[in-house]
Amino acid sequence: MAGSANLPLKFAQHELSRRELLEHCGTIAAMLGLSKLAIPEIANAVLEAKARPPLIWLHLGSCTGCTESFLQGFYPSADEVILDILSVDYQETIMAAAGKQAEELRYATMEQYKGQYLVAVEGASLTGADGNYLRIAGKTGVEIAREVCADAAAVINVGSCSFDGGWVGCDPNPTGATGTQQATGISAKKFVNLPCCPVHPKWITATVVNYLLLGRLPDLDSKRRPKFLYGLRVHDICERRAHFDAGQFVEEFGSEEAQKQFCLYKMGCKGPETYAACPLERWNDKTSWCIGAGAPCIGCAQERWADRGSPFLARLPGVKMPGFKGVETTADRIGWTLAGAAAGAVGVHALWTARKKSTAKPQPAKPPKTPEPPEPKEKKEGGE
Repeated sequence: MAGSANLPLKFAQHELSRRELLEHCGTIAAMLGLSKLAIPEIANAVLEAKARPPLIWLHLGSCTGCTESFLQGFYPSADEVILDILSVDYQETIMAAAGKQAEELRYATMEQYKGQYLVAVEGASLTGADGNYLRIAGKTGVEIAREVCADAAAVINVGSCSFDGGWVGCDPNPTGATGTQQATGISAKKFVNLPCCPVHPKWITATVVNYLLLGRLPDLDSKRRPKFLYGLRVHDICERRAHFDAGQFVEEFGSEEAQKQFCLYKMGCKGPETYAACPLERWNDKTSWCIGAGAPCIGCAQERWADRGSPFLARLPGVKMPGFKGVETTADRIGWTLAGAAAGAVGVHALWTARKKSTAKPQPAKPPKTPEPPEPKEKKEGGE
């Protein structure tokens, strides 16, 4: 591998060059809001063996979609390096061990690294029927989550299901699906939430790198979500925002407006009320995302999204008019309002011009010029 001579063995095994590592670390630095000067520190945090806390990844009531998203995005990116550097000791989908052997590995990690290991929880905690909707090795999922999270250094709720029950917990919720913190009763201060369905792989990476680099969780909002990931509205950073402002909307899938990538607000887009960094990072190595693929945002990064956002193709009742603080309007009026504003501006300009002409002081008329007398003709020689 070119450029790998000076790299640690663990990193060289991933067939990544030093330049590729620094590029990925630069992406993480940007997501964390750090300058380029932090890139070497991030690389060192990733590569330092002494900075590798073990990770226990629990699967509760879920479709394994967040694991699939994570696996699809980490090669040959920093995600794969993080996964190996973190020493994933328990992850049911990708681990070689199974049954009793797998459970023994989990218990060994919990005992040896008590208070030091990280936990990633994927899936909802099923509290219905005394937790018996999910049993693993003779214990309910809630019991396992409670004992694993109790002695963890930090718990990352990966995806919406572990955050608040997600789609598993939508009405009528017969399994009693809810979030990890609510089900276990463990202090919320230990949790960091990454709601989305599925979660973006880089979001997990950036959160973990923040922990490796600074020894603490990133700055969180009131819902325990990283501010650098959930501080912006999808609507405000959407690639189709200009069409919204111009009143240009898709009203039927497959239409000419859809082909021109007009705004999907009328098709049920929940971007105006959803906070997430989806438009910035995108999925599948920055190839695309929901709106980029022609589908409206269904708000899967917000609380109770499955109930709150359904029916998914029904439009929101109103959004804040751009440029007018506190004013609510609907999509039907946005284009009309902007056009009216433009027409009003033209009318005001015309009135102002007319007023200027009418109030101008009259100038005194100039007297007509007196015609000059013609010059006398010269007499010819020899004449009378």
